[in-house]
Amino acid sequence: MTKKSTRALALTMLMLSLSSVAITPADARRGGSFGSRGSRTYTAPRQTENSPRYVAPVDRSMTPRTATQQAPGYNPGFSQNQAARPGSRFGGFAGGLLGGLVAGGLIGHFLGGGWGAGGGGMLAALLQIALIGGVLWLVIGFIRRRRQQPQPQAVPNAREAFAGYTPQAPSPGTGPWGSAVPPSQPQPVADQGIDIPVTPDDQRDFERLLIDVQDAFGREDYTRLRQLTTPEIMSYLSEELSQNATHGLRNEVTGTRLLDAEVSEAWREADSDYATIAMRYESRDVMRDRTTGAIAEGSQDRVTETLEYWTFVRGTDGVWKLSAIQEA
Repeated sequence: MTKKSTRALALTMLMLSLSSVAITPADARRGGSFGSRGSRTYTAPRQTENSPRYVAPVDRSMTPRTATQQAPGYNPGFSQNQAARPGSRFGGFAGGLLGGLVAGGLIGHFLGGGWGAGGGGMLAALLQIALIGGVLWLVIGFIRRRRQQPQPQAVPNAREAFAGYTPQAPSPGTGPWGSAVPPSQPQPVADQGIDIPVTPDDQRDFERLLIDVQDAFGREDYTRLRQLTTPEIMSYLSEELSQNATHGLRNEVTGTRLLDAEVSEAWREADSDYATIAMRYESRDVMRDRTTGAIAEGSQDRVTETLEYWTFVRGTDGVWKLSAIQEA
């Protein structure tokens, strides 16, 4: 292989790797994490028994950050199960270092300096990649062993207020929430309010809100959405509905059914109560052409299952409203 063809191949490989990072699959569903969780907006919610994976803090919010949250190096929820964080095997610092070394070597190779210029060619470049990868593997293993911590436990008494869904015919007073169990005593959380219990009435309100919000969103019922959500959440949902309309599409969501729910956190701060619930539900979610009604994406016959953390807020009027949604 000539030197010119070798450089062309290396350039092609680099461009393909960069394009694979830039391109992400399209998703018709509402995406991202948005809204407000009060003083806990920029803190990762507690994990639950049936949702043990790390859930990142809200990334789109109108809630102002505190001085601590604005400080350099602030990393909310860093101590919570780092191994469970989603990401590449070579993510974070090691991934950036490896990517920089590979990209730098390829670029240098194009300019005639690089890893193997003047003798080694592509073979020398590949050998150097292998050596660098081996060194980084050892470094990563050492860092992981140093940082390894015991697996965090699920939220204590997470199922005291919510019991898991059992696929059987429900009897009166039961369902995905199960029977109520006396909650534990409220516990203080420094600078983030006081933990509070969740009652059976709260459970019914949360389930109703899940179904009603999904239904109103699928029907593009702006009036109903304003009644069910905070102004901030309403602004995000309106934005998505507007984008769909601009593209001549309508997101139809029907048949929403709650399968399982667990309390992640419930607390009081100032004159408001908050509750973050890990909600697993099923629905039929399709994208239709606004003019013809034809299905543009999804299937009317396919039921999809979703796990999200929904946060609800209740003010002095005593009415719960949707305040935040986080992908799980």
